Amino acid sequence: MVNKNLFTTGILILFFGCQGQVVDNQNNKTPLNSWTMLPFVRENKMNPVLLPSPASTFFCPLRGDSVHWEEKDVFNPAAVIRNGKVYLIYRAEDVIGRYKGTSRIGLAVSEDGFHFKKNPSPVLFPKQDFMKQYEWEGGVEDPRIVETEDGRYILTYTSYDGKTARLCLASSTDLKNWVKHGLVLGEGKYRDTWSKSGAIVCRRQGDKLLAAKINGKYWMYWGDKNCYAVTSADLIHWTPLETEKGSLKVIFGPRPGKFDSRIVESGPAPLLTGKGIVFIYNGSNLYQSDQPNLPPNSYSSGQILLDKKDPTKVLGRLDKPFLRPEMEYEIQGQVAHVVFLEGLVPFHGKWFLYYGTADSKIAVAVMEETN
Repeated sequence: MVNKNLFTTGILILFFGCQGQVVDNQNNKTPLNSWTMLPFVRENKMNPVLLPSPASTFFCPLRGDSVHWEEKDVFNPAAVIRNGKVYLIYRAEDVIGRYKGTSRIGLAVSEDGFHFKKNPSPVLFPKQDFMKQYEWEGGVEDPRIVETEDGRYILTYTSYDGKTARLCLASSTDLKNWVKHGLVLGEGKYRDTWSKSGAIVCRRQGDKLLAAKINGKYWMYWGDKNCYAVTSADLIHWTPLETEKGSLKVIFGPRPGKFDSRIVESGPAPLLTGKGIVFIYNGSNLYQSDQPNLPPNSYSSGQILLDKKDPTKVLGRLDKPFLRPEMEYEIQGQVAHVVFLEGLVPFHGKWFLYYGTADSKIAVAVMEETN
C-alpha cells in the first residue's frame, strides 16, 4: 500500500510544482491529467531499494583478475516483469582502472518491487569480443529494455571506450545470457558520433511492455543533448532519421530557462497510448532556470507527448519537472542533485518507476493505476 501521507504530499508537490497544467508546442494549456502519467510518489520508507555490494567479486576476462565489480555505485536501472517478478537490469561500477571505475550491467529480482536479490556476477560486461574496442575500459552503461511478442528481450545500452559514448544493442531470452548486436547507428558515417540512451516505443499488454510498430516500423528515441530517432523493421538493424540535408533530425531539445535547458535524455521505453506516445525523459539545467533551489547541472524528470501517427511531432510537454532531486539520497553521491529515470513497469495494480539517485543508488516512485 502507498503511504497516505506520502501520497498526499506527492499531490501537493505536483500541484504547486506543475501548477496544474502542461504546455504544448502551440503554447496552449491542457488539463494536467489529460495524457500525463501522474502522480508518482517516492517510496521513502523503502528507498533506496538497491545499494552497492562492495564484497561482490567477478573474474574480469580483460583484467585477468577478480574485481569488486559493484564496489563504487549502482544506478540507472532498466526494469521488466518476468514470471510475476520485477527484474532490475542496472549499471554498477568498480573503483579501478584509468577512469577509476569500469561499468558493467547487473541483474536483481524482487517479488514485491522493493526488496531485491542480486545475481552474484554481472550479466553484460566488456570481454574479448568484437565490441571490446567500444566497451573497454569505460564499460557498458545505462540499460533500457523492452520485450518482443515472441518472448525476447531487447536491451539498449551505452558503450564507453574512454573517448566516445556509443549506443549499442543486445538481446536475450532469459535476462542472464545476452547476445551483443553492435552499434545502433551502424559502422557508417555515424560510427564515431557521441550517442546514448536509446528508448524503444512500446505498448502495454498485461504486465508486459512490448515493442510496438508504428506505420510498419519500430521507433527508438535517443540522445543526451537533443532527442533524435531511429527506426527498424526487426529491432536489430536501425536507420537514423535525417533531414533533407543528411544530418540527424532533432525531434525535440532543451528549452531556455527551464529545468531541461541544458540536456534532454531518454528515460524508460516510451508508452503508446490512446492519446499518443507518452515519453518520460531526463532533463538537466543550465544556470538560468525557473525552478527555485535547483542548482546548475541538476537532473530532473519531464514528460512529453508525441503523435502516434507521426512520432516526430510533439503534441504536449510538461512545463515543470514531475520529479526532481529533493531527498538526501538524490542530492548526495557520486554526482550531486540527480534523479535519472530508466525503468518503468506495471506491477500489482501500480506503475513502478525506478531511477538512479546521485549516480550512486537506486530508488523507486509509485503511481496508482486508474481505470
